[in-house]
Amino acid sequence: MNHLINIDNGGTLTDICVWDGDGFSFTKTLTTPYDLSQCLFDGIEKASAAQYGEKNLVRLLHQTQHIRYSTTQGTNALVERKGPAIGLVLEDPAVLDELRATPEAATLFTDLVGDRVATIDLSLDPEALAFELVQQVNQLTTDGAARIVVVGESPESEQTLRHILLRKFPRHLLGSVPLLYSWELVGDRERDRRTWSSILNSFLHPVMERFLYQAQHRLRSHKVANPLLVYRNDGASSRVSKAVALKTYSSGPRGGLEGTRALAHSYGLAHVLMMDVGGTTTDVGSVVGGEIATDARGDVKGVPISFPMSNVHSAGVGGSSVIGVSDGQITVGPHSVGAAPGPACFGLGGQQATITDVNLLLGVLDPATYLDGELRLDADRARTVISETVAAPLRISLEEALIRMEAAYFEAMAGVIRHLVRDDTTLAAFGGAGPMSACGAARLAGAHRVLIPRMAAVFSAFGISFSDIGKSYEVGVPEPTAQAAIATYDDMVVRAERDMFQEGYELADCSTSWLITAETSDGRLVDVRSYRRGDPVEVGDHEVSLRLDVAASLPHPTLVEAAEVTASEAVAHGTRSVRAEADQVGTVSVYLLDDQEPGAGAVGPAIVEGPFFTARVPAGWRLDVTSNGDLILTDTHAGTDTP
Repeated sequence: MNHLINIDNGGTLTDICVWDGDGFSFTKTLTTPYDLSQCLFDGIEKASAAQYGEKNLVRLLHQTQHIRYSTTQGTNALVERKGPAIGLVLEDPAVLDELRATPEAATLFTDLVGDRVATIDLSLDPEALAFELVQQVNQLTTDGAARIVVVGESPESEQTLRHILLRKFPRHLLGSVPLLYSWELVGDRERDRRTWSSILNSFLHPVMERFLYQAQHRLRSHKVANPLLVYRNDGASSRVSKAVALKTYSSGPRGGLEGTRALAHSYGLAHVLMMDVGGTTTDVGSVVGGEIATDARGDVKGVPISFPMSNVHSAGVGGSSVIGVSDGQITVGPHSVGAAPGPACFGLGGQQATITDVNLLLGVLDPATYLDGELRLDADRARTVISETVAAPLRISLEEALIRMEAAYFEAMAGVIRHLVRDDTTLAAFGGAGPMSACGAARLAGAHRVLIPRMAAVFSAFGISFSDIGKSYEVGVPEPTAQAAIATYDDMVVRAERDMFQEGYELADCSTSWLITAETSDGRLVDVRSYRRGDPVEVGDHEVSLRLDVAASLPHPTLVEAAEVTASEAVAHGTRSVRAEADQVGTVSVYLLDDQEPGAGAVGPAIVEGPFFTARVPAGWRLDVTSNGDLILTDTHAGTDTP
C-alpha cells in the first residue's frame, strides 16, 4: 500500500500520475462526460500498464494508499453556466444590492439566480410566517429553482426557517429540491460573502456529487478499503463526504501551483507565472518568492467568497475552446467542445473548430503521435470544419484562416496573463495545450522566458503529490475576550478530532496551526496572528475569528536543485513541414525531449515532442534542456539569458 494515485480530470482529457515512493509513471485518457467514473478507471488501468508492463487494475488499486482526485468540472460548469437554477430565500432584501455590487457580480447573479428570490419577514407571528414561507418556496420551485439557498441574518433566524421547512416540506415532498442554509456552510459574518459562497456551492454541488459517489461505489466493488480523496483549492485533500463543493473550484490549478512552487525552488526563480491550458480553460496563478499567491478571502468570477483561496484566475480559452466567427471577427471561447464530441480532428462528430484542429493543419501536431499515438487525428475533418465555419464566412482561404485563427488564439491567451507579467517573470506553461501556444502568447504579453516541465502534460496531477489530508475551520468568536476564545477553541478541537478520526487519523498525530483574525464590520481583514489557547484577545472593536488548519502527512516527492550542465547541440529526430504564413511553409527540426542530454540546445523554429505533449518553438526563440529534463525556451530577440 505504498502507491499514491493523483488524478486531474479536465473537460477534454484526464491525467493520471502514480507515485510509487521512488518515481512517477503517468498517462492520459479521454474524459468521458457521460460517466466521469469511466475515465477515472480507464486512466488507472492505463497507469497500471505503465507501472507493471501490463494492465492490472486490481493490483494497482490494492497497492495504493490513497487516490487523490481533482477536477475542472466545477470550473467549467461555472464558465459555461451549466448547472441548476438557484432559488434564494432572504431575511433582508438589502443583501441583493450587495450581491450585485459590480457589473460582473450582477451578471453572475442574473445567470445563476435571476428573479428567483423570496423575502421573508421573521417578525410575523408563527402561523403567518409558516404560511408565507410555504407560499414563497412553492413559487420558487414553480419558477424553476432546482436548489434553494436560505440566508438569515443570524444562525438563530435560519434555524427558525429550517424548522418550518422541515415540518411543512417532508423529504418526500421537497426531496428533489435540496436546501442549503448559509450559516451551516460557513460562519462568516459578512453576509455578501456568505451568501455568494452558498449560491456557488449549491450551483457546483450536483456537478461533483453524481460522479464522486459513483466513483466511490465502483472502488468499493473492487474491495478498495481506503476512500477516494477530493483535492481542494486550499492544497489539501479529504474524503468525498467531507468535501465542500465550492472548495473543488479551481482545485486542479492549485495542484499546478504546488508543482510550480517546486519548480521555482528547483530553479531559484523569483516570479513564476503559471499558465495551465486545459481543454476548456486557461488557469493562471503566481508563485512569488517561492510562495503561492493566496487570498485570505477568495473570489470566484469576481464575487467574494468566505474561504481562503489561491489567487487563480480562469478564462474560457483552452485546447478545445470553440474558434468561430461573430460579426465578421474571429472569436475564441468561452464555449468548449470538450471531449465529446471534441475537436473535429478527433473524429467523434465535432462540428466546430478549435486550436487543436488549427495546429494539426499548420503542421505543429503530427496526426500519428498525438497522445503518444493513442488517438490518430483526422486532418480532413479539421479542414472541412474550418473551411465551413471560419474561412467561408470570412471569404478567405483556408490557409489565411489558419494564420488568423492562431493569431486570435495567441492574443486571447496573452490577454489572460498580460497584466501579471513582470520583468523577472518566467512563464511555466503546461497542460495538454500549453506548450503548443506558450511562446506565441508570452511574446505578446511581454514575457521572454518559458519553462515547460517534462511532466507538462500531467503537471497538475503531479502537483497534487505535494498535498496532505487536511481540514480547515474558521469560527467567529462571540465576543473579544480570552474566555470566549477558549470556549470556541475547545469546540473546534472536538470537531477536528471527530473529522480527522473519520479520515482515519488521530488529531494528536496530526500537525495543527491556529490563527486569530480580526476584521472590520465591513469584512476587511486588519490583523492575523498565531494563537495559543489562553492567549489574550486584543483587537479593539473588531470582529474576531479563530482559524484551525489540521494536516495528516502523506509522503511527498522532492525536486533536486537544478544544476549547471555542459552545453551541447540537441539531436534532431527528424523534420516537419509547418506553415508560418498563409503562403509560407517551412521545414523545421523535430526534437524528442526524452532523447536529449541535459544541456542540449537548439534555436527555433522547431518542434519538441515530450511525453504526451508537443511544444512549439517559434523563430527567434532558443530551447535548452535542463539538468532535470525540463525545457527552457528563451526569446533571444529580448536578449534574456537562460537561468
